[in-house]
Amino acid sequence: MTLAQPDVTVIIGAYEAMPYLVECLASVEAQTLDPKRVEVIAVDDGSKDGTGDYLEEFAARAPMAVTVIRQENSGGPSGPRNVGLSKATGRYVFFLDADDRLGAEALERMVAMADRNDTDVVLGKVEGVNRGAPKSMWGKNRERTDVFSSNIKFTLSAQKLFRRAFLERHGMRFDESLWTGEDALFTMEAYLRADGVSVVADYTCYYLVGRDDGKHVTKSGSYTLRFDSARALMDLLERMLPPGPKRDVLMVRPFLVTLLPQFGPVFLRQDETIRRTKFELAKPLMDAYWNEGVAQRLKVHERLRLQLVAMQRPDVLLEVLEFMKAKSEPKAVLKKRGTQLYLAYPGYRSRKAGVPDRVYLAEPREAKAYPGWREVPAETFLRGATRKVRRKLRRLKKRVTGPRGRVAA
Repeated sequence: MTLAQPDVTVIIGAYEAMPYLVECLASVEAQTLDPKRVEVIAVDDGSKDGTGDYLEEFAARAPMAVTVIRQENSGGPSGPRNVGLSKATGRYVFFLDADDRLGAEALERMVAMADRNDTDVVLGKVEGVNRGAPKSMWGKNRERTDVFSSNIKFTLSAQKLFRRAFLERHGMRFDESLWTGEDALFTMEAYLRADGVSVVADYTCYYLVGRDDGKHVTKSGSYTLRFDSARALMDLLERMLPPGPKRDVLMVRPFLVTLLPQFGPVFLRQDETIRRTKFELAKPLMDAYWNEGVAQRLKVHERLRLQLVAMQRPDVLLEVLEFMKAKSEPKAVLKKRGTQLYLAYPGYRSRKAGVPDRVYLAEPREAKAYPGWREVPAETFLRGATRKVRRKLRRLKKRVTGPRGRVAA
């Protein structure tokens, strides 16, 4: 590190970003981190609404170093981010979308967190403005964690602080062949390769702003792009993790967040051609990656819908979706003295549907909401297992020694 090296490079990819860009840049200028420790690289991706001109004006008056790059439209956010990353000189980089904004202390707090813990990725608390935002990972500050020990797998957007040397060491760049989900691929790989991840949960670092002009990439484009995104993330997890519980727990994310919404309420409104195409696109993904380890981590209605996709049963899926649309509650069927609870969604115990009963079996975290269900205490389970082992040993001993204790001939 030299004295001239900034602590953090803020990379802004901007396309048709006015008027949101005004507040975005104002939030960068308002940072409590010393401007001399901040570098901004802004890439205008072929805008025609004055975005590039406003970036130039900002560069002329900003207290920190600002580089503006103007280029032909690349068609997505990956290209501008990669251009910015190739020009960055900071110890860390932060990817800021041009329609969002930072909390005033965001960079100072995240850089301090990374320096204090020597971690490669830092998440700052996100708050939605006219749109939803992830919530489950902001319960408390985490000085050092990983993708398996927390809920950070449910926030895979690129708006995080990354150690630049770490990205360069692994040659990490955004996949420019993806039109959506490119940030999920990049961030998941960073989580898996990182020497520790930190979470700033006690201060809102990032404001995720909902646009009303329809230009959010994640709100536009063909539904087929979602399947491309899911496939890319599933393939990454297969490459980086061996089969087993760790892969399964992360595989929940593309199934639950990317794939399942394609077989939700929107599926009812789509025509037969789109429905058939969706099943065709999903089939190779279900064949390759859907397994019991993933399924048991989902709620019954989530697991059931995906199982029906895996079984290529759109007829039963439509029944389930109509049932859910009517806000009907499935009958709770208790078995094994109340220790097993099945939720009788359409297709339950139906020979015609052919869905295994286990698909309808609620896991304890879901079953506990229903009266009559009781959890088998761990000690009870162990006592029962021990009794079974003892009985087997006694039977084996009798076969070996005979009824009078003599060794059988």
